[in-house]
Amino acid sequence: MKKREYYENLFASYPDVVTLQEFREMLGGIGDGTARKLMRGNHVKHYYIRHTYLIPKPYVIDYVLSAHYAEYKNELKVQV
Repeated sequence: MKKREYYENLFASYPDVVTLQEFREMLGGIGDGTARKLMRGNHVKHYYIRHTYLIPKPYVIDYVLSAHYAEYKNELKVQV
């Protein structure tokens, strides 16, 4: 399992607070609907201000280190 430092380096070029589009890119180009489901399901901590999702970068890293993300990645591998 990769450590927090790995993801901090990987996402270093992104701003401290990312938009939904940037979040999608950070997770390998997931679809808009999938990203919104993650937000609505509260799997990723975020702020929703004036119809805009704002996600602090540490919350993205918390998500990619979570059990939910690991399960999601395994589901994708099985479907392929």
